[in-house]
Amino acid sequence: MNFFNTIITALKALKRNPTRALLTTLGIVIGIAAVITMMEIGNGSKTSVRTTIEKMGANTGLILPGWLRRGGVAMGYGSRVSLTPADADAVGRECPSVLHYSPVVRASTQQLIFGNSNWVPQQIYGVAPEYLLIRNWRIAEGRTFTRDEVESNARVCVIGATVVRELFGNVSPIDCELRIRDVSFRVVGVLHPKGSNMMGMDEDDVLLAPWTTIRMRITGRKTGTASSTKSTPASKPSELYAATGVALFPEPEASLTTDKLLIPKFTYIDQIVFSASTPAKVKQAEKEITALLRERHRLRPMEDDDFRIRNSSDFMSMLNSTTLLMTNLLLGVALLSLIVGGVGIMNIMLVSVTERTREIGLRMAVGARSSDILKQFLVESIILCLVGGIIGILTGHGAALLVNYYLKWPIESSPGAVIAAVGVSVFVGVVFGFYPAWKASKLDPIDALRYE
Repeated sequence: MNFFNTIITALKALKRNPTRALLTTLGIVIGIAAVITMMEIGNGSKTSVRTTIEKMGANTGLILPGWLRRGGVAMGYGSRVSLTPADADAVGRECPSVLHYSPVVRASTQQLIFGNSNWVPQQIYGVAPEYLLIRNWRIAEGRTFTRDEVESNARVCVIGATVVRELFGNVSPIDCELRIRDVSFRVVGVLHPKGSNMMGMDEDDVLLAPWTTIRMRITGRKTGTASSTKSTPASKPSELYAATGVALFPEPEASLTTDKLLIPKFTYIDQIVFSASTPAKVKQAEKEITALLRERHRLRPMEDDDFRIRNSSDFMSMLNSTTLLMTNLLLGVALLSLIVGGVGIMNIMLVSVTERTREIGLRMAVGARSSDILKQFLVESIILCLVGGIIGILTGHGAALLVNYYLKWPIESSPGAVIAAVGVSVFVGVVFGFYPAWKASKLDPIDALRYE
């Protein structure tokens, strides 16, 4: 008997009791559906994590100031002012693995005003032009500010899509002026929309301006020693732009315009962001920056760092490991369902062998060999598992679509998972169908014909 005739014979045998055949495949359906659903949800989660990290910059790092302890209470990272613009310049100049860098000055809970509209964005950052390169952020309209505008404390800014919608509506914001406190800023560019990150924060609810402008005109000079915990912003323009008492820097020359401010050496910044030349060099950049800043801050070997470095690769590894752990846990449960389904198929096939003993004896009496009987029952088992696998794939994909529609969880189809599901179905059919098929092939024809 050739293989094609074996398949036809197996299908005819299964058609005699289609209800039992479908119920037999139910365990395989549930197992394969669970595997497909978990794989699509897991792949969607990984893609979401990767997309979020790519929005931040896949090869980026963040340098934070150190922390203070007051009265035995640790104040947390950022409570110690320890980063300066000179530190940022040194990082870009003396660390070969660093490709771009930018100081960051934050100004929180500041109201933006344009005409009769006002809005408080989630983020107001003072940065350098390289910040957009580090964050992989494109300009949708207009331009970004330049290095010269940073050095001259120019009152220009770039805004996100949410700020455009809330303040300007359908009007193009380019060359319009908005106010932060009593300072006017000219909008020179609009950022390309990024949407929300995985934490739920709106990435487009942001205003970026030269860091010198934000520090000198909005938040005030952040000054003090390494033990300072915060700065007190000046309440008057005269207090914001000029020091009182002892002169901290020479009087400006007459050739300088009144709008150009001198930045004293003790001006501090909130963060430094950087990007490595490749994701593989992020760790090397971290080592170079650590050695450089310890030397610049004159820290002795036994002293702790007065700064902290975070990089996106660690964040991605942590999230991926968490996602992988949960996916593997759920896949383990799904595989148990497959084993249960395989046991059910083996049980039904053993029952089928018992019920069809006389049929087996008759076929062997007219010339069928043991190998033909073995192949027939093995093919029946494989067909049951394949049908169950196909139904399971469709059911699992449908379940993933429902999860995406109702729960808004990200999903991503995986051709590899579909191929693996088919392979697993065949494997289960062979493994759990072999014993019943072997038992049927070993029946004695005489005893089989006499079986009642």
